[in-house]
Amino acid sequence: MAGEVPDQGPVRHDVLGSPLQMLVATLVYVGVLFVLATLGYMAAGWTLGDAAYMVLLTIFSVGFGEVHPIDTTYLRTLTSITIVLGCTGMIVLTGALVQVFTLFQFRRMMGLDRMMTDIQKLNDHVIICGFGRIGVQLAKALGDARRGFVIIERSVEKANEAKAMGLLCIAGEATDEDTLKLAGVDKARVLATVLPDDAANVFITLSARSLNPKLEIIARGEAPTTENKLFHAGADKVVLPTHIGAERIVEMILYPSTVNMIHDSSEMAARKRALQDLGLDLEVVMASEKGALTGLTVGEAERRGSGAFFVVQIDRKAGEPGAQSITHPGEDVTIEPDDAVLLVVRGSRLAVGAMFTMPATFIRSGRAS
Repeated sequence: MAGEVPDQGPVRHDVLGSPLQMLVATLVYVGVLFVLATLGYMAAGWTLGDAAYMVLLTIFSVGFGEVHPIDTTYLRTLTSITIVLGCTGMIVLTGALVQVFTLFQFRRMMGLDRMMTDIQKLNDHVIICGFGRIGVQLAKALGDARRGFVIIERSVEKANEAKAMGLLCIAGEATDEDTLKLAGVDKARVLATVLPDDAANVFITLSARSLNPKLEIIARGEAPTTENKLFHAGADKVVLPTHIGAERIVEMILYPSTVNMIHDSSEMAARKRALQDLGLDLEVVMASEKGALTGLTVGEAERRGSGAFFVVQIDRKAGEPGAQSITHPGEDVTIEPDDAVLLVVRGSRLAVGAMFTMPATFIRSGRAS
């Protein structure tokens, strides 16, 4: 996926494997030596407690004195061997512990350095400012599209969440120019600032625009009054989620059949996407019995719309037995009640939908005034 951090599994095995194995091996060695030396002193007639205590003092080189006099060749030989092997084992054990702790910290630093290296390799990428609800969905969509991107998130918790998902993420304030530079704003193609904070989005837009005049900036706005401020700050496009949500609900009210059509036909969905690339849209509207355009011919309806829509198909008595589809209807074909009218729309889809749903008297009185 674009934006993913490369797998660090090999680093764990190659770098940390040897010190961890050395630590375990040394612990086993010291443990075996401790047991054998203790048994050796017990063989000389010492108790378990005295023998274990003597071995402990000898291995750690504390030098508190001998538990019992070392006055035989056997005890002196055993003590000498325990001193040499025990001190050597403790030196190796201390070194292994230091090595493991150091490499764990180094691995953490290497993870950060590797992420920054991957970010620096990005070019023509997308910068997402904010990893909230919109940021998460945006990152998922860009990842599915295999588009390179990096996230800037001020919350350390959310930034760690993004990193855990394998995404390139910088924990910091997107309002800070240094953070934007770390994200490669000078090489980025698009910056999307989707914070739920209008003031922050305006400031980020200003900073990003000053750092990269060619950057395409898409900004989120909460209040409608923020839209102009974002444009003045340098945003190329402004998205108002609340406005979009309300518009989408209205579209579902005006075009309830469009959802079914797109859901049931992948071919129609593909055509709709192709038309959207041309600035057009494909919608299905039901002609109500008392609608303003019901009873008019296709030619009259299109003239009423002043070119806002074109009728490309009429499903007569849609959903009923014996339903008839009229493709490319001529100008003289009449729009009848309960017809499902397939439209190619340009301009406001809401205005076109309103033409079909508003009462006929309303539009006539408007024309007469």
